[in-house]
Amino acid sequence: MTAEQLREQFPALARKVYGRDLVYLDNAATAQRPRSVIDEWERLAVQCNANIHRAVHFLADEATQSYEKARDTVRTFINAKENGEVVFTSGATAAVNLVAFSFGEAFIKEGDEVVVTECEHHSNIVPWQMMCLRKGVVLKVLPVDDRGELVMEMLPVLLTDKTKIVAVTHISNVLGILNPVKEIVRICHSREIPVLVDGAQGVVHTDVDVQDTDCDFYVFSGHKIFAATGTGVLYGKRKWLDMMPPYMGGGEMVGTVRFSGTTYAPLPLKFEAGTQNFTGISTLTPALELAARIRSDVQLRENEIAVRDYMLDTLVSDSRVKLFGRPSDSQNKIPLFSFSVKGVHHEDLALILDKMGIAARSGQMCAEPLMDRFGVTGMLRVSFAAYNTLQEAEYFIKCLDRAIGMLQ
Repeated sequence: MTAEQLREQFPALARKVYGRDLVYLDNAATAQRPRSVIDEWERLAVQCNANIHRAVHFLADEATQSYEKARDTVRTFINAKENGEVVFTSGATAAVNLVAFSFGEAFIKEGDEVVVTECEHHSNIVPWQMMCLRKGVVLKVLPVDDRGELVMEMLPVLLTDKTKIVAVTHISNVLGILNPVKEIVRICHSREIPVLVDGAQGVVHTDVDVQDTDCDFYVFSGHKIFAATGTGVLYGKRKWLDMMPPYMGGGEMVGTVRFSGTTYAPLPLKFEAGTQNFTGISTLTPALELAARIRSDVQLRENEIAVRDYMLDTLVSDSRVKLFGRPSDSQNKIPLFSFSVKGVHHEDLALILDKMGIAARSGQMCAEPLMDRFGVTGMLRVSFAAYNTLQEAEYFIKCLDRAIGMLQ
């Protein structure tokens, strides 16, 4: 399949903005949805709108089956051992918060330590800070170097007998660099320290195998990989999830409820209190099925590599541009590029590009500590998906040159 053929499955890509063809390059924030996802959401919302796991009538059974089919699809996609290790949430943010609270309650006490990295999204920083304040815990940070790569030799130094968990992004949403999470897990496990991996970008651009990586937790959001918004996944090894207390209480997550005490439902329902977003979660099935087909398509892979290499070479060779996230091995770079232009504000660039039909992200990308690390108030980011073409990349570079000329 060519990228042009893939685009035909995404209705939004055919629209125009300001009279120009839309060039959507904000995929790291939210990917567009294919027709298969839209159809599945509509089917659940219109034909099967009934609460799951409760009633025995036809609509409820159909909705429940679609919801649980999505769980099985996720298990296969990330190679989890069992469906009980797949917990549905409203997104990666909710999944990290769940672990930070429940793991913190079960295993962390005053004086302990948590390690995060300098390139984390706020969603993998703030929940840990909140837990640290609540429990009296120290937060330590693994830095990145000038290329944006983790300073791996510092990791063993940061780990101590008080370190209870390490949280690391699979791929930075700013730097677009594939972090060595398998090596991080190996180092941490040698000290019997569990690892949470934020896979919001990783699940989109890599073949995730949680058993091979051996991470203890892996989180991602559905809307970044073609599914509906308000959907997310927490993978957790059973040994941890069994010992962690529920994050929220309510219906469905219980075994028995008495005023004298309550017991909890088995995994994964123990962590899925209340009425779930069953219409949205069910879209994970067609979304991940399409993602799997894209992964196995050689032509689409080659297109993604061609776009990445063209963008990397062009931006690096432009003396006006400072690119953040330049790994020593370009194979560890996804087609995501954050940069600044001397003398030009990133938001001004984004506004002009918008008028040319290009959707790009400007600002801090929910990674303010990383902005501080590189001494900027914000950046311009363009992030490509499998449906973006080399022609769109070339058009972006042409428009960027024109916008810089207008502003400098």
